[in-house]
Amino acid sequence: MSQTSPTQYISQHKERFLNELFELLRVPSISADSAYNADVRKTAEMVAQSLRDAGADSAELCETSGHPIVFGQKIIDPSKPTVLVYGHYDVQPPDPMDLWNSPPFEPVIQKTEIHPEGAIFARGACDDKGQFFMHVKALEAMVKTDSLPCNVKFIIEGEEEVGSVHLDGFLEANKDRLAADVVLVSDTGIISNDVPSITVGLRGLSYVEVEVTGPNRDLHSGLYGGAVPNPINILCEMIASLKDENQHITVDGFYDDVMELSDAERAELAKAPFNLDHFKKSIAISAEEGEKGYTVPERVSIRPTLDVNGIWGGYTGEGAKTVIASKAFAKISMRLVPGQKSDKIAELFKAHFTKIAPASVKVNVKLMHGGEGYVTPSDFPGYIAASKAMEASFGKKPVPVRSGGSIPICASFEGILGLKTVLMGFGLDSDAIHSPNEHYGLFNYYKGIETIPHFFAHFAELAK
Repeated sequence: MSQTSPTQYISQHKERFLNELFELLRVPSISADSAYNADVRKTAEMVAQSLRDAGADSAELCETSGHPIVFGQKIIDPSKPTVLVYGHYDVQPPDPMDLWNSPPFEPVIQKTEIHPEGAIFARGACDDKGQFFMHVKALEAMVKTDSLPCNVKFIIEGEEEVGSVHLDGFLEANKDRLAADVVLVSDTGIISNDVPSITVGLRGLSYVEVEVTGPNRDLHSGLYGGAVPNPINILCEMIASLKDENQHITVDGFYDDVMELSDAERAELAKAPFNLDHFKKSIAISAEEGEKGYTVPERVSIRPTLDVNGIWGGYTGEGAKTVIASKAFAKISMRLVPGQKSDKIAELFKAHFTKIAPASVKVNVKLMHGGEGYVTPSDFPGYIAASKAMEASFGKKPVPVRSGGSIPICASFEGILGLKTVLMGFGLDSDAIHSPNEHYGLFNYYKGIETIPHFFAHFAELAK
């Protein structure tokens, strides 16, 4: 048995752990853009090699009709409990590029007010390369110190940012191979570096693209303006009608299946620390906005939303071009809460949007992708092990919180594999995931690697 503990090993190899993460971050594994397909595959190969280097018995690329899934495992004793670790190696597009303070795929360390010891600035630093790589390095620390207490399997996919469209099929086809006792995911965050937390609830997602068509071609706005339908104007009016004066979504039937929390449950959630002034300052706004009757933390966790993620049409180049566009487009996401089903919401939206369109235009609603919300019970061994692990590394018991984000595969893991998911992430809301200048604190990266072996130790005891 090694005389070195995982914590000591991590401390001895911190610089290398960081440099290896940098190598991953330099590859633009953008799953949404086919121009980067080779980089996505290169990243998958790097992930598989990193698992083998960390001590996995095997690691391979499992092909799909999209991007490959990396599967690896370390089996120390089939009779012992097994942890299935999930993560994703694909990243969001970095646009708009001009808002980055440094190139998105050239990672750098910069100090910030929240991260005085430094943070890693790069696309994917937090979501999710930095977070899944913590598990790879934690595996290495446990293997090299002969302290891995149970079996571990890894699924690291390359399509999370485009809806994980091939993951369910992979799970269905590999049920026996993926047999485990719990799923462990680090793709969420904590309240702050001195207030650890565990995510116990996620919202679902329904994502659509709408197209509004008017005349058969772009028209001269002087010769035709005022006499023909303008698809851009009409699209804006239709979108504006999707919420009322109380920011209540007007789509027919949208709230029918929403699971309302009791006053007691809302009071329990309100115990999590939240500073409204800090929230507004962090994103440079003077006032918050949202559904009337709910607090900001409730609006971003237990209530459904509808947001326009992109809108375009007509001429958007430099200078002026006086046209009435033939078409206008928008991408719209709806975050859903437990009870709501993504397919049903997408169909309700399509019917409503078609109904409110004036007769002068044609509307097409394209259903992109979606996923279901998820709630983790706080009384099963996985959650208890995560709570004990964070208490060991942070020195205080973590707070259970609900997140506004979506990780649709949690519902798939339960529905297909029969496994509960533990969401033990280490990011911060201020990490700017999906935005320019995404970053991940050095404290958070190393704290995650330190905490994960504690989770394995406690889970091995609780799941006997």
